[in-house]
Amino acid sequence: MIRTILVVLYLVIFFVISLPLFLVEAIFGKKHKAAMQHMAYKVVSWGFRSISWLSGTSLTVIGRENVPAEGAVLYVANHRSYFDIVSIYPYLKDPSAFIAKKELEKIPLLRRWMRILDCEFLDREDVRAAMKSILGSIESVKAGMSMVIFPEGTRTPGDEMLEFKEGSFKIAERAGCPVIPVAISNTENIFESHMPSIRKTRVTIEFGRPVDMLAMDRSERRHTGRIVQEQIAEMLKKNHIDA
Repeated sequence: MIRTILVVLYLVIFFVISLPLFLVEAIFGKKHKAAMQHMAYKVVSWGFRSISWLSGTSLTVIGRENVPAEGAVLYVANHRSYFDIVSIYPYLKDPSAFIAKKELEKIPLLRRWMRILDCEFLDREDVRAAMKSILGSIESVKAGMSMVIFPEGTRTPGDEMLEFKEGSFKIAERAGCPVIPVAISNTENIFESHMPSIRKTRVTIEFGRPVDMLAMDRSERRHTGRIVQEQIAEMLKKNHIDA
């Protein structure tokens, strides 16, 4: 329970310290958007690394060399825990954003950081709003912002996954960027498996081989979700950690 208290206190302090940075962004953000996003990426990455350290999380990261050095990418990951983004974000390209559930938009200070980074809030109950979020993500990727998406649509602890939603891959297809499969192992044992306590946990993150949708024929593109999911399943099996 001590780790939980430390993480909560840290978050409170982090958001209080963020207030002057939000003022800077409000004044200079429109004219210097790229610089503000670079700053936000560094600050948020540092914050997430600190949370992982306070949580006692031991991270093993594999395959970062699979991520192209140039250009934006679409990271596609399995979704196990609230700690998925906390764990993987510091190891993504600078800058990177993610598609999150609509409910996170209700948290004022968190919402501000996410908007600076061009994160999208997805409302799965509203088809028109969801399409707007996908179109916004496509434009962000075209502008050089890498994106993270969890195509299962909800958290599924363990190595089993829900079927990936093929619509998620329209971002990579229309933006012309590679898809990077990401396998996240064991994050549910940081918090969800024994709420409300946070416990020391070993986590493995593996970045898989890029998938180039533009190199596929049209019929093959319709099954990109299955192709990516199979690669992630292989990595999860290889990296399985006994809780």
